[in-house]
Formats: sequence, structure tokens, C-alpha cells
Amino acid sequence: QVQLVESGGGLVQAGGSLRLSCAASGSIFRISAMGWYRQAPGKQRELVATFQTGGSTNYADSVKGRFTISVDNAKNTAYLQMNGLKFEDTAVYYCNTRARGWSSDREYDYWGQGTQVTVSS
Repeated sequence: QVQLVESGGGLVQAGGSLRLSCAASGSIFRISAMGWYRQAPGKQRELVATFQTGGSTNYADSVKGRFTISVDNAKNTAYLQMNGLKFEDTAVYYCNTRARGWSSDREYDYWGQGTQVTVSS
């Protein structure tokens, strides 16, 4: 019912910047949160940043001060501005949304396909 399409990943040198985008589409009744997670090789998926409807945000300690999450509610699109990238930020980044479709009676978590971010040292 809800599809997420990510874009903006790529290869960047340490210290550089990238901006990820995540567009939600489908039969969406309500989105209560959007967020970004990442998974590095051999590691578990971890939270990067979340944005709750209403504007509250939450960041992993490792990205505070460097990454900024924002959401364009009119476009159902989330962004992750990543500055000061480090080698350890290398991972596949996944978009997540907690949303309710028109034909659903509750919210579900939906995931994008992931976009690779590679930071060269």
C-alpha cells in the first residue's frame, strides 16, 4: 500500500556531503513518522535519524551535529542531509515510514530498498 523510493546515495570523500531523499507513495491515509536507518557490512541495522509528525527529531549519537533529517509533508518526502561524512558512515541507508493506508485499520512500518553510501578515507 505504501512504497518508498530512495535516492541520493553514492561515493564521496571523507569530509564531503550527500543528501538522501525518500519519497513515499501509494494509498496513504496518514504518515506518523519517517526515518533513516543504515546497515554496514557485518553489522546490524541501526537507527540514524527519525522525524515524527509534529516536528520532533531523534538522532544517533554518532551523527549528531553532522546529519539533519527533514520532511516535506506536502510531498511525503524525507531528506537526510549528511555533512562531514566519515569512513565509518559507509553503509546501505534505508528509509522507513510508519504509515496507515486507506484500507488499513492501523499503522505499519514500511521500508525502502536501500541506497549505498560509500565514504572514501
